Amino acid sequence: MDKDKLQPKRVKDTMVTLARVMQPSDANPGGIVHGGSVMKEIDNAAGVVAIKHAGNLAVTASIDRIDFHNMIFIGEMITIKASINMAGRTSMEIGVRVDAEDLLKGTSRHVASAYLTFVAVDKSTGKPLQVPELILDSDEEKRRNKQALKRKELRVAIKKFEAACKTDTNSCINLDIS
Repeated sequence: MDKDKLQPKRVKDTMVTLARVMQPSDANPGGIVHGGSVMKEIDNAAGVVAIKHAGNLAVTASIDRIDFHNMIFIGEMITIKASINMAGRTSMEIGVRVDAEDLLKGTSRHVASAYLTFVAVDKSTGKPLQVPELILDSDEEKRRNKQALKRKELRVAIKKFEAACKTDTNSCINLDIS
């Protein structure tokens, strides 16, 4: 692997903001935008951040959580802001915030939030690749990183729980995430 690709990177160097006006093809007959259309845009924005940070192809490994706070309507512009919260050995957690703006009224509101995990991969082999370290400059970035590390601990605990359930159904009764 190219050593330059593993140079530590700052959060601000890889963050992205994408905007898109929602069309009738994005919505149900009532004019409300499908959650899946928003999820696709979230995944696109997070993927750009992951690729910029990794300096390589990166693929979605999981979507930890997506919360929809408000409806989005045809004709509104959504703005998707994505930035890296945590970089592990081969994986990265990307946080995404979506706002919707009524262009005629000039009003904006927070409509969705999500956390996604991406893994850097070699395009030819599909094998995971090491990612650069993350430089945390602000208190906000440090807070988001600390929260991302806690979410990672929870993801690992849940995977262990699920694996145990497959081998011993009695172990599915208690989930110890302490």
